[in-house]
Amino acid sequence: MNEKTTEDTENSGTDKPHHQQTEKYGGGHIESRHGRVDDWLFVVYVVLFAWALFYGFTYWGGLGPGLDY
Repeated sequence: MNEKTTEDTENSGTDKPHHQQTEKYGGGHIESRHGRVDDWLFVVYVVLFAWALFYGFTYWGGLGPGLDY
Protein backbone atom coordinates (compact mmCIF):
# COMPACT_ATOMS: atom_id res chain seq x y z
CA MET A 1 0.00 0.00 0.00
CA ASN A 2 2.80 2.44 0.79
CA GLU A 3 4.70 1.84 -2.42
CA LYS A 4 5.79 4.72 -4.61
CA THR A 5 4.57 4.77 -8.17
CA THR A 6 6.76 5.69 -11.12
CA GLU A 7 4.71 8.87 -11.55
CA ASP A 8 5.50 9.91 -7.98
CA THR A 9 9.20 9.35 -8.54
CA GLU A 10 9.19 11.28 -11.81
CA ASN A 11 7.26 14.22 -10.32
CA SER A 12 9.39 14.47 -7.19
CA GLY A 13 11.40 17.41 -8.53
CA THR A 14 14.67 15.83 -9.60
CA ASP A 15 15.99 19.28 -10.56
CA LYS A 16 15.97 20.28 -6.88
CA PRO A 17 18.75 19.44 -4.40
CA HIS A 18 18.42 16.07 -2.68
CA HIS A 19 17.35 17.53 0.68
CA GLN A 20 14.48 19.46 -0.94
CA GLN A 21 13.08 16.61 -3.05
CA THR A 22 9.81 15.10 -1.88
CA GLU A 23 8.39 11.61 -2.22
CA LYS A 24 4.64 11.13 -2.40
CA TYR A 25 2.79 8.13 -1.02
CA GLY A 26 -0.88 7.17 -0.89
CA GLY A 27 -1.86 8.93 -4.06
CA GLY A 28 -0.35 12.23 -2.97
CA HIS A 29 -1.94 12.36 0.48
CA ILE A 30 1.40 11.80 2.26
CA GLU A 31 4.61 13.64 1.41
CA SER A 32 8.03 12.96 2.86
CA ARG A 33 11.42 14.55 2.43
CA HIS A 34 14.86 14.23 3.96
CA GLY A 35 15.48 16.52 6.87
CA ARG A 36 17.40 16.90 10.07
CA VAL A 37 16.59 16.98 13.77
CA ASP A 38 16.34 20.51 15.14
CA ASP A 39 18.83 21.51 17.83
CA TRP A 40 16.16 22.02 20.50
CA LEU A 41 14.72 18.55 19.85
CA PHE A 42 18.18 17.01 20.10
CA VAL A 43 18.64 18.74 23.48
CA VAL A 44 15.28 17.32 24.64
CA TYR A 45 16.44 13.81 23.63
CA VAL A 46 19.69 14.20 25.58
CA VAL A 47 17.93 15.54 28.69
CA LEU A 48 15.34 12.74 28.64
CA PHE A 49 18.07 10.13 28.22
CA ALA A 50 20.04 11.59 31.15
CA TRP A 51 16.90 11.66 33.29
CA ALA A 52 16.15 8.03 32.40
CA LEU A 53 19.65 6.98 33.47
CA PHE A 54 19.34 8.93 36.74
CA TYR A 55 15.91 7.45 37.46
CA GLY A 56 17.08 3.95 36.59
CA PHE A 57 20.05 4.06 38.94
CA THR A 58 18.25 5.92 41.74
CA TYR A 59 14.82 4.34 42.01
CA TRP A 60 14.90 1.07 40.11
CA GLY A 61 16.27 -2.17 41.46
CA GLY A 62 17.01 -3.29 44.94
CA LEU A 63 16.67 -6.77 46.33
CA GLY A 64 12.89 -6.95 46.03
CA PRO A 65 9.86 -6.38 48.25
CA GLY A 66 10.40 -7.26 51.90
CA LEU A 67 14.15 -7.70 51.57
CA ASP A 68 16.68 -5.44 53.24
CA TYR A 69 19.00 -3.40 51.11
